[in-house]
Amino acid sequence: MSDLLSLLQTRRSLAPQRMTGPGPTDADIATMLKIASRVPDHGKLAPWRFIVIKGEARQRIGEQLEAIYAADNPSADEDRRKIERARLTRAPVVIAVVSKAAPHVKIPEWEQLMSAGAACMNLVWAANALDFATAWLTEWFAYDRRALAHFGVKPDEKIVGFVHIGRRTEPADERPRPDLAQIVSEL
Repeated sequence: MSDLLSLLQTRRSLAPQRMTGPGPTDADIATMLKIASRVPDHGKLAPWRFIVIKGEARQRIGEQLEAIYAADNPSADEDRRKIERARLTRAPVVIAVVSKAAPHVKIPEWEQLMSAGAACMNLVWAANALDFATAWLTEWFAYDRRALAHFGVKPDEKIVGFVHIGRRTEPADERPRPDLAQIVSEL
């Protein structure tokens, strides 16, 4: 079996809290993003962009997320606030994939959004091929405009996912996969 087929058959997400450093280098990140951008893109619109969150920015934005969460949940205890503060520090690098899908005369917005989803998946594949662990998450702040402002996400943009990237501290758990007989039909 080829290395690619092996990767495709064995890739699993790893919870960010089970990741550690060292994270990807700037060269690794550039490779990942180059691969992430090689997706189907009807009309060559590049209807997505990437935001790399690393170093101190993870803590700074985490504190902003905690403040938003605390404002909405004033009875939240310190343990819960700590969870919110640490959302972006669990993995060494987090890359946000942002959809820039917009009305177009020929290319429906849903095609543009699927292209952004494909960019997210290519990012996951690229990171795994470089022997990093990944988790593609959204979480509450992907849908909160106050939080998105801290990431520089514009009002007409949406988060497709936050891809957490780091090293494995332990193997990822296998999970049940769909029974092909239940999801495949033939005409």
